[in-house]
Amino acid sequence: MPDYEKLYHLMVNAAEDAIAALESANVWDARRILIEAERRAEEVYLAGTDE
Repeated sequence: MPDYEKLYHLMVNAAEDAIAALESANVWDARRILIEAERRAEEVYLAGTDE
């Protein structure tokens, strides 16, 4: 069973970091942060699913 709490925290933290990057006009950093978080969340999700 996937750890949804862990996934939630991962994505919320990434969103906060991306917002901070956007506030500093670092659009590409914000994009990178969100893409990395999405990839990490997918890895965590797949690791927690029953096959």
